[in-house]
Amino acid sequence: MTTVPPAQDSHPGPAMPSGITLDQQLALTTAAARLAEEFTGIFNAETIDKFLTSSYDQFADHATVVNFLPLLAERFARQRLTALAKVEGKAHTGTPVVMFLCTHNAGRSQMALGFFTHHAGDAAIAWSGGTEPGNEVNPAAVAAMAERGIDISTEFPKPWTDETVRAADVVVSMGCGDACPVFPGKTYLDWDLEDPDGLTVDDVRPIRDDVERRVLGLIADLGLARSGA
Repeated sequence: MTTVPPAQDSHPGPAMPSGITLDQQLALTTAAARLAEEFTGIFNAETIDKFLTSSYDQFADHATVVNFLPLLAERFARQRLTALAKVEGKAHTGTPVVMFLCTHNAGRSQMALGFFTHHAGDAAIAWSGGTEPGNEVNPAAVAAMAERGIDISTEFPKPWTDETVRAADVVVSMGCGDACPVFPGKTYLDWDLEDPDGLTVDDVRPIRDDVERRVLGLIADLGLARSGA
């Protein structure tokens, strides 16, 4: 009697980057499964694996976040897949999307993201990105935001991507100049803000307050109710 081996899953899972540890392999495989469940009926497993692997590669050279690479990759891949679903018309709730861009995605755009998320709540979606992402969020910006009760310590510098900018309804640039992407059909705002890189917390506070004032103005312009207001 011939024994037929059990059928194997035809999808092998995400391609593993070289030099990755067994724990990271398991974490990436688990992340892929979570994303596949979240985007069931929207994207196939191959697309999800592609975005997860490329998101991992974006942070592979950032020594300061090595232990958290799979988590960062999953979060970034989720953001990119959500954006792509909107761009391709596969999933769109009508919720406005705002993209905050600066050079290193370590100070100004991270503070703007923190304030916008805090004040707008679920009424809008906000992302941030940089043209030349740094290795960590500016500690002085983290401290200044903590004084306002907003924790941005779990955020991470990341690049803008084609799909995230294309999915945005409003793109706010802060000092990235001609390097900031421009796509038709969007509202573009240019906020002239001092770069907090290398500044003390005392020096960052006025920048932080200016960012909040502008964010509140943007929320009002979008016709959104302030969260908790």
